[in-house]
This record gives sequence, C-alpha cells and structure tokens, in this order.
Amino acid sequence: MEEIEVPKPILMPISGKEQKCVGNIFSCSFNAREKKLICVTSGNSYLGSFIVKELLAHGYLVRVTIQHPAEFEDVKDLLGVEDLNLLESVVVTKMEKLQSLCDAFRGCHAVFHTSSFIDPHGISGYSEQKVFLETEVARTVMEACAKAAYIKRCVFTTSLLASIWRNENIDGIIDDSCWSSEEFCREKKLWLALGKTKAEKVAWMKAKELKVNLVTVCPGLLMAPTFPNPHIQTSIPYLKGGQMMLQQGCLAIAEVEKVAKAHVSVYEGMNYGASGRYLCFDGVVRRQQEAIELEKGLKMTGFLLGERHVVLSEEDEEEIPIKIRNSKLAALLNKINQRLPCKT
Repeated sequence: MEEIEVPKPILMPISGKEQKCVGNIFSCSFNAREKKLICVTSGNSYLGSFIVKELLAHGYLVRVTIQHPAEFEDVKDLLGVEDLNLLESVVVTKMEKLQSLCDAFRGCHAVFHTSSFIDPHGISGYSEQKVFLETEVARTVMEACAKAAYIKRCVFTTSLLASIWRNENIDGIIDDSCWSSEEFCREKKLWLALGKTKAEKVAWMKAKELKVNLVTVCPGLLMAPTFPNPHIQTSIPYLKGGQMMLQQGCLAIAEVEKVAKAHVSVYEGMNYGASGRYLCFDGVVRRQQEAIELEKGLKMTGFLLGERHVVLSEEDEEEIPIKIRNSKLAALLNKINQRLPCKT
C-alpha cells in the first residue's frame, strides 16, 4: 500500500498508534476506536466521492483508497479542498491483493466498497474479463473485511442490473428478492450486469462464511445535473440493453447525491436491524419524451428509442407500466427518520 502526499492537515500515516490532526473544522487526538473510521474504496469514482462527502458531513473519519497515484488528482477535483483536508488519508491500494486491502481496512469500523475499478472506456472497456476481475475483487474485499476491519461491516455497492435481467420478458414486479440470470446475461453479452450479479453473489457467500455484516445497495443509472463528461461515458455499459429495459418498465434512474445518502442511511440503519439488499432509484423512465431527454443528456441520441422512432404526441402516448420497486429502502429510510427499530 502506497501513501499519497497530500496537503496538510490530512493524516498520511496508517498505524495502530494514536495520531494527531489539526484542521480548519476541529482539533483533536484520536485513534480508530475513538472516532468511527470508515474506508471508502475507489474514492475517485463519482459515486465514491459523493459517499465520502456524505460521511464527512455526518462526522465520520474517512479513509479513501485509489488504485494509482495519478488518481489523487481526481479525488482532489471531486471533493474540493475543504473536504479533502478532512480526510484521514488517501492510500494507493491494489484491489486484487488481499494484504493491500487488509492494510487499507485495518482499524476501520466499516468498509464502503463502491467499485472494483473505474472503467474509462464505457461499453468497449467492460468486457468478459472485467466480469472475472469484479468477482475476484469482491471476494478479496470480503476476506479483507473479515481479517482487518475493527468491526466487520461492509456496505457493498452493486447495481439494479443484478436484479432485472431474468429473461426477455419481465413477469411480475422486480424487487430485492430478484436476481439476474447469469446464463441470460452471458447469452446477451450483458457483461456489466453479469459482473455485478456474480460479484454480489460472491460477496454474500463470503460474508456468510466469514461472518461479515453485509448490506448491498443496488442503484439504477446514476445521474446528476452537473455530471462531468468523462463520467457520462461510464454510463454506457449500464445502458447496454437499454431499449429492452425501457420497454419492460425497469429503466430506473438515480440521482447520485441521493444514492450516496442512501448508502450512509443504510449503514446507520444497520444499528436498527437493516440487512440484505436495497434497490435504490428515484424514478423510472415511462414516456418517450423522458427517454429523449435522457438520450440528449447522455449524448446518446437513438440509443434507447432507435434512430427512426415515431414521435408521439403526449395525448397519444401511453405510459409504460413500472415493473420495479424499492419499497424496502423507502421503509427503512422512514424508520431511520423515526429512530425506530426496524425489521427488513
């Protein structure tokens, strides 16, 4: 594990010894047991950076992992100087190496595993080989949580894609109990869906074996008003099969800031009995105009509706029935707000 030189007052040493920090917001002495230390993997991802911001806003001490020293600039750009200066540390970690992850997770009260890697090449970059990588990293992350974390808790980011691809025709309503068919994903070359499905299944298997307290968050297509262009390209793998998702009423979108808040809420909800999987999205694309606006926003004209679709008037168009629900997450958030014990 390699540490990055960052501006003061970020703490770069990672050890079991008591450490001192002085920042603009606070002055304190601490170790991992006195102030809850959370490790967020791939803090240079768009979602990862929002989760870091949300954790900092809740008063947690945050350690961020990246995979290459050059990615520190991405962290700096995404977080901004003020939040960057509140981090415990930023460390370079080899996600496929158990010891490297153990070093990163040591002393942490929880791990937020947001991404096994950042794919800058969109649909051409997420190949069948990445499926294997995603699955193996999930296995290693859970093993490191069991070996090194002070408290064996993990919030694992997966995807709605791990639930919706059962076959070409969706029967019934998709919820947290549903899993995508690995055979169907492989047949249709839905590599991102296959990777997320296999990785999450491995995570659950290892969590049970190693007694790690695991919850998974399954977000829809991440969106934000200020979504940077480089990150738009990483949405392309999600939308492979987008026409079918649209027609079947399960093309769900999620605001990245709300998804980050949901991650932290689910983590805190673990104190009230939160467990299992949580589908996470804000809405479902149901009308042609909504699909057109989504295509324009992602600069992917024709990707969802085809190049020669017939434009219907608002009066002539029928809304596509929704076939996906996230009532489990909604119920949890409501109970957390009321600070009541919950059964999920």
